[in-house]
Amino acid sequence: MWTYEKKAVLNGFLRVAGVDEAGRGPLAGPVVAAAVILPSDLDVGEINDSKKLSPKKRDRLYDYIQTGAEAIGVGVIDAGEIDAINILQASLKAMRVAVEALGSVPDFLLVDGTFNVPMPLSQEALVKGDSRSVSIASASIIAKVVRDRLMAEYAELYPEYGFAGHKGYPTKAHKEAIATFGPTPIHRKTFKGVSEHVR
Repeated sequence: MWTYEKKAVLNGFLRVAGVDEAGRGPLAGPVVAAAVILPSDLDVGEINDSKKLSPKKRDRLYDYIQTGAEAIGVGVIDAGEIDAINILQASLKAMRVAVEALGSVPDFLLVDGTFNVPMPLSQEALVKGDSRSVSIASASIIAKVVRDRLMAEYAELYPEYGFAGHKGYPTKAHKEAIATFGPTPIHRKTFKGVSEHVR
């Protein structure tokens, strides 16, 4: 899991950040990105792609990464902006905001997926990066936990939609709630499954 970080260091880079996002697919809520710089001596035994971890283990690793990381930045782009600029651009913007929020500028980015972050920094995009790079995996955990906690807060604001369970993803129950009650302010009005219910 350290292969890409070590390669970057061998190429002369000193501050390598992993970047990932959570929430591209949901019909509601923000897209959240995280950027994480880890110290090279951190014990990363259980850190893995957030999608492969139970919620309980994600929460535990979230606390562990928060304590052990050199720097963490988070970017949150809300549903209104997702509708205005599209989900890909919103995801890339969230990643840029997360990198800018690190506090100290990294000199190399390892980015999950196929797109580079729109910033003048050296970087490498890695398909399935959250399973291949410990920095990206750590960012995936931070982004996922932050987003899930935001959706739990929205669940209290809009109890009839069940956000605490499906986190805004297009489950049968969620789609039925949209059809019954209409979209909320946190729904993505341009997404199929929501757009046909916008009055």
